[in-house]
Amino acid sequence: MEWIRQKLDKIKEPFAPGKKYEKYAPAVNAIDTFLFTPNHTTQKGAHIRDAVDLKRTMITVVLALIPALIFGMWNAGHQHFTQLGGDFTFWDAFAHGALKIVPMIVVSYAVGLGIEFAFAIFRGHEVNEGYLVTGLLIPMIMPVDFPLWMLALSVVFAVLVGKEAFGGTGMNILNPALTARAFAFFAYPTYMSGNQVWVSEASTVDAISGETILGSLAAGENASYSMMDMFYGFIPGSVAETSTLFILLGALLLILTKVGSWRIILSAFIGAAVMGLIFNALPSMGVAGNELTNFPWYGHLIIGGLAFGIVFMATDPVSAAQTMKGKWIYGFLIGFLSVMIRVFNPAYPEGVMLGILLMNVFAPTIDHYVIQSNIKRRKKRIESAKTQVKTAV
Repeated sequence: MEWIRQKLDKIKEPFAPGKKYEKYAPAVNAIDTFLFTPNHTTQKGAHIRDAVDLKRTMITVVLALIPALIFGMWNAGHQHFTQLGGDFTFWDAFAHGALKIVPMIVVSYAVGLGIEFAFAIFRGHEVNEGYLVTGLLIPMIMPVDFPLWMLALSVVFAVLVGKEAFGGTGMNILNPALTARAFAFFAYPTYMSGNQVWVSEASTVDAISGETILGSLAAGENASYSMMDMFYGFIPGSVAETSTLFILLGALLLILTKVGSWRIILSAFIGAAVMGLIFNALPSMGVAGNELTNFPWYGHLIIGGLAFGIVFMATDPVSAAQTMKGKWIYGFLIGFLSVMIRVFNPAYPEGVMLGILLMNVFAPTIDHYVIQSNIKRRKKRIESAKTQVKTAV
């Protein structure tokens, strides 16, 4: 790697302080810090030294996303060839999916990083590594045939409005990837819903539906897939959110490396299960239900984007709750609201996006009341101790 280090040092010479292109140094330094550990140290203010920095954290999340991404590429081709009929191999399916998804990833990174570089140069600060994850998440939660120009506009909205408007990485109150999906859903609803957007080129096949399970249930139809197919991910859906199995593998990596909060993940699944159990109990209480309310509570945990959203977006350390008790409350409400929204709103059966964005807004409030509760409890404990001392004296 020494020759790469020497080349980079030579390239960086015109961008050094006092040189001709000093203004553009953040863009060049971003490449340097991506490849090598930064050689600068903090000169003022309180700081700690730790082996885990932002770059390593982001790369860990990217690695956790890889299993779901690879499966998503294969499943995109699998759903396509299954509709067409005939024989196909694993590599046929994977190649078709890769040809659809890789350009989406390229566009996401090119547009997003371009904006990040521009803001870094304009503001005179270094480029942060936060977009390493966001740039991969955005195409992973979109339909496989989502037009690239619409994806580019969604990325622009997410980075400008959802991130840079609040000050950049670490300052945003909403998850940028979900902000992009929300923009796409409300700006281009026909490309984000229906029975022809979830399977590549489904419109070329007559009389075969590519509707998601949630869409079928919302329309009053029975799910045509087994629970195991739903768990493994052999179903239509967004690029990489269909396989609960591979999402849980990513969750395991995040938990073992302590990058993702197991409290948020566990409490969110508990909240979704509780809401599912409540809906399942309605018929026994004489309340007429529908296919979504009658759908088994454990089925709600493995369909749609619930698992993917909980593992990779609800755990975003910037927009999530920070206190221990707050994480339990925050996660539980995300799962609870996600299933509630998908059942009560048949026009929009996928509720995890709105559930997470809503709780992103309320996360600071949750932390505030948790902290105030702790302060009051400690004050009572101190007052009780003082009273006991006075009594003893």
